[in-house]
Amino acid sequence: MTVASAGGRFGVAPATRPRRARVRETLTGYGFIAPNMLLMGLFLFVPIIFAVQLSFTRFQGFGDPEFVGLANYSRMVADPVFWQSLGNTLLFTAITVPVELIGGLGLAVLLNSVLPAKGVFRTIIVLPLVISGVASGMIAVTIFSEGSGIINKTLQAVGLSPVAWQSDGTAAFVSVMITAIWLRIGFNMVIYLAGLQSVSPELYEAARLDGAGRWQLFRHITTPLVGPSTFFLLIMNVIASFQVFDIVFVMTGGGPGFSTSVLGTYAYRNGFQIREQGYGAALGVVILLITLLFTYIQWRTSRSRDTVE
Repeated sequence: MTVASAGGRFGVAPATRPRRARVRETLTGYGFIAPNMLLMGLFLFVPIIFAVQLSFTRFQGFGDPEFVGLANYSRMVADPVFWQSLGNTLLFTAITVPVELIGGLGLAVLLNSVLPAKGVFRTIIVLPLVISGVASGMIAVTIFSEGSGIINKTLQAVGLSPVAWQSDGTAAFVSVMITAIWLRIGFNMVIYLAGLQSVSPELYEAARLDGAGRWQLFRHITTPLVGPSTFFLLIMNVIASFQVFDIVFVMTGGGPGFSTSVLGTYAYRNGFQIREQGYGAALGVVILLITLLFTYIQWRTSRSRDTVE
């Protein structure tokens, strides 16, 4: 008796069972991701839709929102503080992201080599990752305080003048960038370290036999092979820089004046401090669009996200 006749005898077509299995596997997969998608929809997509809707209104938290169309976005074009905050955000991103990438890769290469007490150094570098941004900002305040900060106390002890970390705009901005780099460099190191440990040691050994030095090994082997990690970290670091809020809010509040104001703190100021919630929502939408645009451009232009040539 053939398989076909057996299937006909029992009334079940041969292709029915595989089809049912695929449907069952599909439903099982959707069942696993359903809770996560539900939470994302509730706490991510719904607020985004609400913020976009709110950005077309004038609303101060009381009464009904008044629809004003593109008035908030037109106001943004003529707002000098917005452009200053955008410039600060771009400058913050342009300085911190390369330092975080280069520093993270350098630390990963160092800790991937033969180094005494590597575990201790890794723990020290990664430790800021487990501290909240607000707590890290408070720690930075004690370090960069003008009157009682550790840095100024040390400078005064050796006979140097203290730095005006809070009253001088440039110094305040520098202190925020140093803190941000301190917080993120450990994450970059961890990702690069995982990428380096997946590289075959035979590649380095073969290059050494061909006479390659340390710089040539780093340039022609290490850097290309961690290309996918670099792409991932570039996207994550830029998004984090455009959305930076907690450390700036805790350390400087955007001051002095608006010298350290970034898009995140300016949106918070308008939305929650002076109650211009429609304008604050419009600023949030602009932040979202900028990060999406940058991510799309990087995704289209990167040649190392999936493969390494």
